[in-house]
Amino acid sequence: MTFTLGVDLGGTKIAAGLVAPGGVVTRRMSAPTPAAEGPEAILQTIVDLATSLTDHAPGTVIAGCGIGAAGVIDPVSRTVQFATNSLPGWTGTRLGAEIERRLGMPVATVNDVHAHAIGEAVHGAGRGERTVLVIAAGTGIGGALVVDGVLQAGRHGAAGHYGHVPAAEAAGLACTCGGTGHLEVIASGPAILQAYLRRGGSEPGDTQEIFARADAGDDVAAEVINIAATALGRSIGGLINSVDPDLVIVGGGLAAAGPRWWNTVESHARAEAMGLLAGCRIVPTSLGADSAIVGAASLITTTTLLAPITL
Repeated sequence: MTFTLGVDLGGTKIAAGLVAPGGVVTRRMSAPTPAAEGPEAILQTIVDLATSLTDHAPGTVIAGCGIGAAGVIDPVSRTVQFATNSLPGWTGTRLGAEIERRLGMPVATVNDVHAHAIGEAVHGAGRGERTVLVIAAGTGIGGALVVDGVLQAGRHGAAGHYGHVPAAEAAGLACTCGGTGHLEVIASGPAILQAYLRRGGSEPGDTQEIFARADAGDDVAAEVINIAATALGRSIGGLINSVDPDLVIVGGGLAAAGPRWWNTVESHARAEAMGLLAGCRIVPTSLGADSAIVGAASLITTTTLLAPITL
């Protein structure tokens, strides 16, 4: 049996898996993203994870390595075209060429959220559907549109930066992309934490603790979660109006935060959607944390997952 390697490179963690035909992850490993140490450290971490996975599978045939990476990734040159300051120096990194040279196998690259969307649309909750809109809400806010199994990445491969659309709730807040008032700075996990602190909340360990405090009766925690989920829900409703998808798949770390967040997102998405579209299915991911690994690995075995991109 021939396997592929799939890598999910995010701002805080790099996860890699050995993927069997059909999108089944048979072995997985992860490591913190050494963002502060620069691109070379990130590249080496990918190589170390991939090598460890293959070393634990002697005799296995590996067809190649697919990488879903943070930033705007040109899948043709396999170079990072743009990245926010969460990954210093990442812009310009020859990701595909460098990993291919070091691993000695074919390497395909795409944006990490695009990889997540491909995995869910082809092998997960969107399997068999024609038009699938995927939203990922966690450290950032992103997404993608997949039509007939093909990712619609846009002319420059940058489509799906839904976290960088204007949101009224974020008015005046600076965004990591250099703009202001974008959805990501009010609806992402780090944004919830910052909003809690701005409103006088005591320093929490992480965003997850804010949800625990809300459940324990902390009104400030409950308020910032409600604002974040409302902003995201309204944006999803607007996207439903724009795209008219068969379904919307919502994943990322916040999607697992519980009913307080999920119910608010869903109710405001439906309220924002036009009447004809208000019944659009909104569902969680079915592949969970493996979705980007599976989607990235699929780039090696299937050549028709990406729409043509003109640079």
